[in-house]
Amino acid sequence: MENVKIAITDDDALIVSLLQGYLHSCEGMEVLFTANSGPGLLSLLAEASILPDVLVLDLKMDGMDGIEVTNHLKADHPDIKVIVVSSHYQRSFMGFMLKTGVSAFLPKGISPIDLVDVIRTVHRQGFYFKEDQLDAVRQQISSKSPKPALEHDDTLSDREIEVLRLICHQKTAKEMADELFLTARTIDGHKANLFAKTGAKNIAGLVIYAIQHGYIKVDELPVL
Repeated sequence: MENVKIAITDDDALIVSLLQGYLHSCEGMEVLFTANSGPGLLSLLAEASILPDVLVLDLKMDGMDGIEVTNHLKADHPDIKVIVVSSHYQRSFMGFMLKTGVSAFLPKGISPIDLVDVIRTVHRQGFYFKEDQLDAVRQQISSKSPKPALEHDDTLSDREIEVLRLICHQKTAKEMADELFLTARTIDGHKANLFAKTGAKNIAGLVIYAIQHGYIKVDELPVL
C-alpha cells in the first residue's frame, strides 16, 4: 500500500519540525514538504511534481490564515484533503469549517498518535468527525432544512441518493459498487454528479449537504 503523502503548514517552526520528525517515523506516512506560511505552501504546490494527499494546516497564521489557504486549495488543488489543527479550536466553528472544505478540524492539543489515526481516516474516507462535533453540527443545522425541490434539474436521482447515503456511512467506492451491483467507474460517475449538483467541495461537504436536505439524519452517521 502506498504511503500517505503529507504536507505541513504552520508558522511555528518548532511545531513543524517536531511533527515532521514524528510523522516520518510512522509506518505508511511520508512528509513531502513543509511550509511556515500560506504563500510559502502555495509556492511549493505550484512547483511540486507530486502533490500531497493530506495537508495538516494551522488556522491562525500571519498574512494568509488557514481559511484563505483552504479556499485556494479547493480552487486549485481540490484533491488535497485539509486537516486544520488549531489552538483556537471551538466546536462552534465546526459547521463553518466543513462548509469551507476542511476534512477535519482538531485542537492543537491532540496527541500525535491520534493525529496519525485522523490522517489515515481522512485519507481513506475523506472526512473525520468526533462525537461532540456531530452534536455541534446537529445544533448548527436548522430543523427546518428544506426538502429537495423535485422540479429542478439538479434533483438527485434515486441512485445518486443511494450513493450519497453510502458515502455518509463511510463506504469505499468498491464497497458501494459491491452493494449496489455496479462498477467502481459507475460509482465514480455518480460521485462526480453529486459534486456537480450539490456544489460540495469534498466528501465532508457531501455529508453536510445530505444532513441539510434530509437525506440522512445526524444520528445515523457512524461515530469514529
